[in-house]
Amino acid sequence: MRVLAFLDGTFADPDQAHIRVDDLGLVRGDGIFETILVTNGVPRELDAHLDRFARSAAKMDMAPPDREAWERVVRLVIDNWPADVELALKIVLTRGIDGDPDEKPTAFAYGTDIPESTKQARRDGIGVVTLNRGFEADLMERAPWLLLGAKTLSYSVNMAAQREARRRGAADVIFTSTEGYVLEGPTSNVVLARGGTLYTPPPTNGILPGTTQGDVFRAAERAGWKTEVTQLKADELVTGDALMLASSVRKLTRVHTLDDVRLADDPAVEIHAELAKAYDAQYE
Repeated sequence: MRVLAFLDGTFADPDQAHIRVDDLGLVRGDGIFETILVTNGVPRELDAHLDRFARSAAKMDMAPPDREAWERVVRLVIDNWPADVELALKIVLTRGIDGDPDEKPTAFAYGTDIPESTKQARRDGIGVVTLNRGFEADLMERAPWLLLGAKTLSYSVNMAAQREARRRGAADVIFTSTEGYVLEGPTSNVVLARGGTLYTPPPTNGILPGTTQGDVFRAAERAGWKTEVTQLKADELVTGDALMLASSVRKLTRVHTLDDVRLADDPAVEIHAELAKAYDAQYE
């Protein structure tokens, strides 16, 4: 099932063409997006997603998104989806038509089913490889024009990294900096459990502040865990009690294999189950 609605509230057939061939979002990846998990009719972390959407627009020198309009179109898609069926809801804003500054940006919300592969990853965990991202951890501060920390439509590098992971027999990637610091996954944040504390790298590393990661941390704190945003070295990832990736649609996913090394199931399976349950409980 799929539902497509434009920001003005009009529905459209997702099987038909709606994007002009000279739209900058298509020809240059010049735009921003967010993907929101909806369960039982409730969009998870909606405020955090819309906040990040606005920050991405600012980094891209785009006009501030109309928050109320985006809230309305999100609700419009949700209201036209079965309440008891999960959906991945993507909101997209491009800069509009190439060479026409007066043309309105392209803006829409698009709901799709959750793939079975995603549900399986939630249940069974995944294998991951580390890949060098090719820059130092402080590059965002030195070169803000590279748009690190903005969720843009330019995802070619991220998709290439995931293809490389599959070539290596894994499902996903954890990027590292040239100094060996942990960054993020192509579509996720890294969470390491160790000694009763959850750790995740700082956004100053040029990574996206995680909406799901933040929500997982809040749920974990209520369950008695400590949390810390700090630098992690890649070699620390195999020393924790559990290694996980947090993302909107895949939620909190256990990493069972890292760089062809099988990680211990005990206590990782139990820790993941506890944290996943605490995270989901916020939306029940």
